[in-house]
Amino acid sequence: MSHRPFQILGVQQIAVGGASKAPLRKLWVDMLGLTPAGHFVSEKENVDEDIVLIGCGPFQVEVDLMEPLDPARTPHVDQPALNHVGLWVDDLAAAVAWLTAQGARFAPGGIRRGASGHDIVFLHPKANDEFPVGGGGVLIELVQAPDEVIAAYRTIESACY
Repeated sequence: MSHRPFQILGVQQIAVGGASKAPLRKLWVDMLGLTPAGHFVSEKENVDEDIVLIGCGPFQVEVDLMEPLDPARTPHVDQPALNHVGLWVDDLAAAVAWLTAQGARFAPGGIRRGASGHDIVFLHPKANDEFPVGGGGVLIELVQAPDEVIAAYRTIESACY
């Protein structure tokens, strides 16, 4: 395996889904105390999501509380309940190129602007014959980290290693 030309810095988000966001908000906001920060709706993605936050600054983690706009349509953002995990990456284009060369399967859509305004791409949860590396059943979102997040993680990294 060749040298990896990128670094995964940390968790950017987790996305959880349910038939209704109400029980999710009760847990994540009312009981656990996460801070509401936004709302996103996409007909194409069949999602109505509330964005809540934990932490602060460059180490803040977004938790997306999602329900389908139409439970009969795909994608089913509530199945599985842990919809996806988002990871900060320092060089998204290099990560996609290298991972593709290593046999990773990406979901359709390529690199694009995500709901939070950052460039994103999704690793497919399932491998196939052409691309034998998948997310092991988990949809994984790679998110281009902004410069301030990269700098903050590099500072912490130097203290940890």
